Amino acid sequence: MTKFWLKQYPQGVPEDIVPEELPTLVALLEEGLERHQGLPACRFLGRSLSFGELDKLSRALGAWLQDRGLARGDRVALMMPNLPQYLVAVAAVLRAGMVVVNVNPQLQGRELAHQLRDSGARAIVALEHFAAALQPLLEQVPTKTVLLVAMGDLLGPLRGRFVNHLVRRAHKLVPRYELPNAVPFASALAQGQRMTLAPVQVRPDDIALLQYTGGTTGTSKGAVLLHRNLAANVLQCEAWYGPALARTPPGEQLVNVCALPLHHIYAFTSCLMLGLRLGFCNVLIPNPADTAAVLKTLARERVHSFPGIETLFYALVHHPSFDMVDWSHLRITVAGGMATQPGTARLWQEMTGCVICEGYGLSETSPTVTCNSVDIESFSGSIGLPLPGTEVRVLDDAGHELPPGVPGEIAIRGPQVMAGYWQRPDETARVMTADGFFRTGDIGAMDRRGHFRIVDRKKDLILVSGFNVYPNEVEDVVTRMPGVLECAAVGMPDDRAGEAVKLVVVRSDPQATSPGEADIRAYCEMHLSGYKRPRVVEFRSDLPKTGLGKVLRRELRESA
Repeated sequence: MTKFWLKQYPQGVPEDIVPEELPTLVALLEEGLERHQGLPACRFLGRSLSFGELDKLSRALGAWLQDRGLARGDRVALMMPNLPQYLVAVAAVLRAGMVVVNVNPQLQGRELAHQLRDSGARAIVALEHFAAALQPLLEQVPTKTVLLVAMGDLLGPLRGRFVNHLVRRAHKLVPRYELPNAVPFASALAQGQRMTLAPVQVRPDDIALLQYTGGTTGTSKGAVLLHRNLAANVLQCEAWYGPALARTPPGEQLVNVCALPLHHIYAFTSCLMLGLRLGFCNVLIPNPADTAAVLKTLARERVHSFPGIETLFYALVHHPSFDMVDWSHLRITVAGGMATQPGTARLWQEMTGCVICEGYGLSETSPTVTCNSVDIESFSGSIGLPLPGTEVRVLDDAGHELPPGVPGEIAIRGPQVMAGYWQRPDETARVMTADGFFRTGDIGAMDRRGHFRIVDRKKDLILVSGFNVYPNEVEDVVTRMPGVLECAAVGMPDDRAGEAVKLVVVRSDPQATSPGEADIRAYCEMHLSGYKRPRVVEFRSDLPKTGLGKVLRRELRESA
């Protein structure tokens, strides 16, 4: 294939990377923690955690996990928002030779049980806010070691106690729970500091991360990301961001806004791992939906880098306090996860002086595949060029490569592409070609300069604030409800989330008025995570279908 895009690369960006420079994430950690030890690795509620402190604390926690009998290759689930404790836990798990399992804190019930059971997670590190959701599941899953994080654990004795009091007593954000065998995170750290982390030889082909994503059947499955996959993507992003990073004054530490959830692969790589590699200070935002609080936090910072998504940027530029932040140092704004609207991009550039560079990636690709050049002068509307060492093809249904300008399925080959789906050889075989390309299911086209553009998304996928919602998953839950004959879930436009879920329900008895909308909503609250719950519930006498009986979701989407 002809790599048209290489001629468009900015000056100084290489055509390829050298994976041997960074074979594993453990190598990244060891080098970064040593090189930047005197600098703050993150800031949270006004308190900084240095690279040196992160080194010490992660060694302690890793030693504690080993002392509990966890061994090389064991899976450890992490279930918390953006907190310094997350950084400590990730570094501890990886340095102990174990596998990180990122868990969305919004999961509950059968979704959470499935992920813990499927991954075989022997331990979980969870914020105490979610202990009540975890409690009824522990008998069903292999997860026997539970560490509970308190919000103020790493904020110092006085501020930490004050924050924990506010969270637990004043705001009542921690539901009652009974987990008598759970260990407080702070206690594990204290015990671990009297232990020694046993060295583990981690290889490039060892699994570093199980990143769960949806499936065609709605069943969540884990993308197996090896150490070399994630390390390669860090090197690719480092090379791609080079022209913008070079404009930072010598000796000035870069400050990165970490408002994306770290349990999502986008932030895991582009905020956490890239930050550890380059010595960024990540400003941790635990609740990006609180726009006023985000701006108040950023008003105290000198921001250089801001990866985000359309809904976040939209909320910020339309907030009356946007100008309280000094945006004059901003060098990189990268958007992914969902399409960026031109109006948002225009306002962002006018108000910050920095262009939004849109990119594209997936959980299966660690994640970044393409990105616009960080030195572009205006928003392009495309997803940019393939990163160094990445090949992107556009294929027809038979797997043949299509010429520029012709839409087809986007397929990717590169060092960042996953090893496959965890214990799902059937799903792996479905998406991987014989010559190593990952078929994304996304429809796109390439122009003659090598820039790619998304034409359509995966069939029927609903994208809520950057999170995938698969209609089959919602439908599978609701059709189990007494009185429901069938239903269909589709996406509908939403100003804040990009899309929201609309549910069309057919009752078993056409003359009945039950179940009603309130019944449907209550049932969904019991069985579905918040972002998967329907925003609109509509009742019909039947669903539009093809001659073969397949539901015509396209017609339902058009009516939405």
